[in-house]
Amino acid sequence: MAALILGLSLWWGAHLFKRLAPAPRARLGNGGKALVAVLLVVSVVLMVLGYKSADGQVFWGRSPALVGINNLLMLVAFYVYAVGGPKGPRIWLGTKLRHPQLTGFSIWALAHLLVNGDTPSFVLFGGLLIWAQVEIVMINAQDGPWTPPARAPVAKEVLYVVVSLVVVGVVMAIHNWLGVQPWG
Repeated sequence: MAALILGLSLWWGAHLFKRLAPAPRARLGNGGKALVAVLLVVSVVLMVLGYKSADGQVFWGRSPALVGINNLLMLVAFYVYAVGGPKGPRIWLGTKLRHPQLTGFSIWALAHLLVNGDTPSFVLFGGLLIWAQVEIVMINAQDGPWTPPARAPVAKEVLYVVVSLVVVGVVMAIHNWLGVQPWG
């Protein structure tokens, strides 16, 4: 569990560094981006290894209903996350959500909590969910009012749905390949 908590702490620290210590982060210049990238890679490795080796109490397990809800939420999470990707005009949802990537990430974490009711999952997915919400609050406080971006053509919305379906299919196949059954 120690590696999991260390990885989660590194994730939080690397992401919040710019918000909590803007002057030291600015002094690092472009080298700071490389440092943050390395810290994030190390944090992900520690979280994965720590999660795989962690033990803890199980409060609930997978059920066909929860797996179905999880899979629908994953599709929504990838779609919402993708909406925030490109700069410039956004599809309809991107003009309504200030933080689509953090919102999509939050949906992803919540979906994983639905099907993983054990202590290591609470630490990992709960910790990441709280991090995303803290980021949203901090960005809103520091950046002030939000002006929604212009709306992109409707054809782009269809593309986002198709891409989201393909990405979810690929992610499910990778989960299956790693020995985690993503289907109910």
